[in-house]
Amino acid sequence: MFLDVLRRRNPAFVLAAQQLHRAGAIPANSYVIDLDAVEANARATRAEADKLGLKVFAMTKQVARHPGFCRALLAGGIDRAVAVDMPCATACHLAGLQVGHLGHLVQIPRAEAALAAGTIRPDYWTVFSDDKAAEAAQASRAAGREQPILARVQTAGDTFYRGHEGGFPADEAVAAARRIDALDGARFAGITSFPAQLYDHETRSIRHTPNLATLTRTADALRKAGFPEIEINAPGTTSIVTLEALARAGATQVEPGNGLHGTTPLHAVEDLPEQPAVLYLTEVSHLHGGRAYCFGGGLYIDPVFPDYDVQALVGPEPTTDASALRSVEIPPPSAIDYYGMIDASGPTPPRTGDTVVFGFRGQAFVTRAHAVGLRGVSTGTPRIEGIADPFGRPEPWPELWPALQ
Repeated sequence: MFLDVLRRRNPAFVLAAQQLHRAGAIPANSYVIDLDAVEANARATRAEADKLGLKVFAMTKQVARHPGFCRALLAGGIDRAVAVDMPCATACHLAGLQVGHLGHLVQIPRAEAALAAGTIRPDYWTVFSDDKAAEAAQASRAAGREQPILARVQTAGDTFYRGHEGGFPADEAVAAARRIDALDGARFAGITSFPAQLYDHETRSIRHTPNLATLTRTADALRKAGFPEIEINAPGTTSIVTLEALARAGATQVEPGNGLHGTTPLHAVEDLPEQPAVLYLTEVSHLHGGRAYCFGGGLYIDPVFPDYDVQALVGPEPTTDASALRSVEIPPPSAIDYYGMIDASGPTPPRTGDTVVFGFRGQAFVTRAHAVGLRGVSTGTPRIEGIADPFGRPEPWPELWPALQ
C-alpha cells in the first residue's frame, strides 16, 4: 500500500536499505527506519502542535520501540511518548524518552504498578475502573508521588475495536472524577478515549468518531461540576493535517504514531507533510511451483485497508524501478507468516538471495521482525544506527555469530 509512496517520495531510503542488505549489513525480516526523515517529521509535528497548544505524546510501537527512533523524536523536539503497555514504557524509558501517557490502550497489571509509579513516573496514567485507579494511587503514594489520572470514558454508540472495550460510563464521569480525586496518591486530570478519529476508505478522508463527541460532552459536564482544567486525550489516525481539527474539538493531547513515519491511511492516498520513513525488507529463500518464497516474520497487512494487490520490489541490485515490482501473496492471519509467495513468472524470475522490499503500515511490536535504524540517508551517507528486537532491545547481529561457532 505504501510502496508507491516510498518509491516516489523517498527513493534514496529504499536504495540505501537495499544496498546495505546486499552488503550483508541488514538481516532479512527487518523493519527499516529512516531516522533523518523521522526527525524531520517530529520537528514539523512539534511546530504545528505548539501553534495549537497541544501536548504531543509519540507512539513508538509500530516500529518496535527502536531506541534510535526514540532518539530521533527527541532530536525533533518530541520528548514524551505514549506507552501502549509496560514493555513499551520500559523501552521508551531506557531510550531516554519520558513516558507522557501510560495505561491506554493496555491497563497496568497489578504487580507492575509499583514499577510504573516509581520508575516510569508517567505524566498521565489512564484507568478504566475504580479498581485500577486505586492500584495506581496506592503505588504512587508508596513512591511519594501524586499521580495525575485520566479516566477513559465511553457510552452507547462509541467506536471500539473488538477487545478494546472498557471505561467509565460517560454519564457517571463526574462521580468517577470525584472518587479519583479523593484517592491518596492520585488526582483527577482528565479523560480519554480511542479511537477519536478514523480513516474513511469510501471518502478517502479522516472522520471524527462518536468517541470525540463523547469526550467533548463529558468535558463540559466536568467543567460545570467544578473541574475547570480538563485534559482531553484524543488519539487515533493522527498526523499534522488532523491536529487543527482535534484542537477545535477541544483536544489538549495528541498521540501521533504512524504519522511520524508517514504511514497513516491518509498518507497512502495523499501527499501529507510527513515523509514516508519505514519499509519492510526481506529476501528470497527458494523457488517452488512458479513462486519465489521470501522469508517472513514481519508480514503485516493492516485490516484498516480492503484487500489489495500486495507488491514488492524484488531483485539482486538496488532499484526503485517499476520493472522490479512483483505481486506477492501474504499468508492469512490464521497462518504463521514463515514465507510470502512472490509471483515468479516471466523471463527473469527472482533468485535465491534477492532483496525484497515492501511498503507496510506496520505493527512491528506484534511480529518477530528486527527493527533497523538508518542515519545519513538525507546526506547520502547511510549507516546503521542499531538493530533491535520487537521490544526495543539491542540485537547483537551479527556480532553474536563468533560466540555461536
